[in-house]
Amino acid sequence: MSAGSDEPTTPRKRVVISTDAANEADDQFAIVHALLSPVLDVVGVAPAHFGRPGSLQASRTEVDRLLTLLGRDDVVVADGAEHALVDESTAHESAASALLREASVAGPLTVCVLGPLTDVASAILADPEFAAREVTVVWIGGPPYDGVEAVYGPEFNLINDVAAANVVFGSGVELWQVPMPVYTHVGVGQAELDRRVGPQGELGAYLAETVRRYNVGRAADFRSLGDSPAISVTLNPFGAVWRRRPRTRFTADAEMTPATEQDHGPDVRVCESVDTRYLIEDFFAKLASFAEGRAERAASA
Repeated sequence: MSAGSDEPTTPRKRVVISTDAANEADDQFAIVHALLSPVLDVVGVAPAHFGRPGSLQASRTEVDRLLTLLGRDDVVVADGAEHALVDESTAHESAASALLREASVAGPLTVCVLGPLTDVASAILADPEFAAREVTVVWIGGPPYDGVEAVYGPEFNLINDVAAANVVFGSGVELWQVPMPVYTHVGVGQAELDRRVGPQGELGAYLAETVRRYNVGRAADFRSLGDSPAISVTLNPFGAVWRRRPRTRFTADAEMTPATEQDHGPDVRVCESVDTRYLIEDFFAKLASFAEGRAERAASA
């Protein structure tokens, strides 16, 4: 916009996305949703491990593939740690944890964590002031509260680094948690994906096929886009029901246990439901607009 223009400007929210992108078939949708949202300034994407040898490298490959499909060579990609923390006092330094520290100094920051909390915990351990800055951590993970029956166990993002979760929950960082009963309810069917996503250019076809491939060998034709609520509540914080809960700790087998006297900080903002209509339709609309724009540019070239 030129100087002196009367056009309004829209503030952009600075975001880093930490993602175990090659783990299943939902991180991809969340990453694309964020990068297609003009109000988000994605200052970096941090591929993360998911508890297996070589998983970090697999996540990096998947992130690179998505950026290529999006035509984005301007996005910083900073690799995370290759494995979980060895304990709750030793940082596992990485390019991702360095990016988080640097980005937190530059101004308000939202960190959308779609996998284990390893790199956020390492940023806290390496620089305790990180938790005191204007940082909001939005984490997809953790078991149900209040005796709600778990869909499966142990909860995947938690069990892949329990020590890191205890570091983050025990810090003073502003923490928004989207636990299992919420993230498992962002369901889309394969038929819906084939109609609404698959026809949207090369990117849409890849996303729809990713879910189809994930379901090979499973008696299922749907997928929960379980990581997308992190993007949805970042875009629209009031498009969810929240309850403030005291900070907790987690046992080695990923069960909740009362916090210790050493744990401190404000209560955790726990998501109890999310506006899935907004989340899914906003994604579909932005993907369609992206595909239409690419088709128009190709036609005029």
